[in-house]
Amino acid sequence: MSPVLRRLAAAAVPALRRDAVSAATLAETAAIVESVRTEGEPALRRYAHHFGELPTPGAPLLLPRAALEVDWHALSAADQATLTRATARITAFAEAQVAALGPVTVPIPGGTAALRYAPVARAGCYAPGGRFPLPSSVLMTVATARAAGVAEVLCASPRPTRETRAAAWVAGADALLVTGGAHTIAAFAFGAGPIAPVDTIVGPGNRWVTAAKQLVAGRVGIDMLAGPSELVVLADASAHPGRVAADLLAQAEHDPDALPILLSTDAALLDAVDAALRAQLATLPTRATAEAACANGFAVAVATLDEGIALCDRLAPEHLALHLAPAALSPTAAALRHYGALFIGDGAAEVLGDYAAGPNHTLPTGGTARSAGALSAATFLRVQTSLRIDDLAAAAGIVEDAVRLARMEGLEAHARAAEARRTPR
Repeated sequence: MSPVLRRLAAAAVPALRRDAVSAATLAETAAIVESVRTEGEPALRRYAHHFGELPTPGAPLLLPRAALEVDWHALSAADQATLTRATARITAFAEAQVAALGPVTVPIPGGTAALRYAPVARAGCYAPGGRFPLPSSVLMTVATARAAGVAEVLCASPRPTRETRAAAWVAGADALLVTGGAHTIAAFAFGAGPIAPVDTIVGPGNRWVTAAKQLVAGRVGIDMLAGPSELVVLADASAHPGRVAADLLAQAEHDPDALPILLSTDAALLDAVDAALRAQLATLPTRATAEAACANGFAVAVATLDEGIALCDRLAPEHLALHLAPAALSPTAAALRHYGALFIGDGAAEVLGDYAAGPNHTLPTGGTARSAGALSAATFLRVQTSLRIDDLAAAAGIVEDAVRLARMEGLEAHARAAEARRTPR
């Protein structure tokens, strides 16, 4: 019987460097984006009706806060408490990030150079609603935008459930757009009827959403181009096979294209986890999706923990979970360099980060964790610098350096503008 996760040698493990979307998807998406750009609301409504997102062609596109509040009050007290606690943790974590990014002022000859972080004015937060409704993505994006100080936050999710609508209310969205897909990303970027253009678009989505984000990047800010979900578990002989299997399946059930990976210094653990995967799959309601994803994944026996660390860094996965003996956890965590989010110890289940602990679950995939990081308050902040010169005599050295550098570059008007500061007015 073949193992659930195929076995690979460490040398045979491919780099993750997967393109978020194909050229064909980009080409098809471009036609949708262009239609919304040129036609606005009529195109948005046409696509929304085609995909079954509007019950009738003239149904409202936006649900205002008052409507979302009705859904909030329709929830059970237990569900309200869960959403409230999760929002509070996400908000607290994001507010701490903002507090760490204070303004900077540096004295220079004759004046000061300064930097501050300023939020964008409008953000569009996308939450998928296809295979599964994801109110957690609403919380992760909207609450973080609010903590960053964004003045207007618009959320979007196709065919939103009551829980998704309630999550938009408790997280602080100004309104919820009930459409999804590439047409919604285009509406965020260019505006459509009651939807004004936003400055930044964030949130996970399918390949059409990701392709649309790639197409509008530059006109607006985006968080990242995320592909299918990934989890690498690095384990040793102390790991609990059932917990390792549970973590791998939690990622696998997301999407048939998800990628579960197990690396272990103990070859016997690979067999134990394989048995646990079979047992858990037997009763898993999402078995078909999880099995398809497991077919993408693999398991590797590494000779040493250092070899495992090097392989993790080569993969640079979205999620990286350490199921190691306690003494190995901190040194290993310190040695790792490339990952979207790190989960240290088998108590720190990746799903806790997905939902309610505070760190964001919108993360880089496909090896892009080498150059990108998690969605954070900083995603919604712009760096703004300023220069003030009050004493031109003291700043004479800066002026002369500017003159010489301008002439090195052949930019005479630059040089003359600097020379104009050689003497007081």
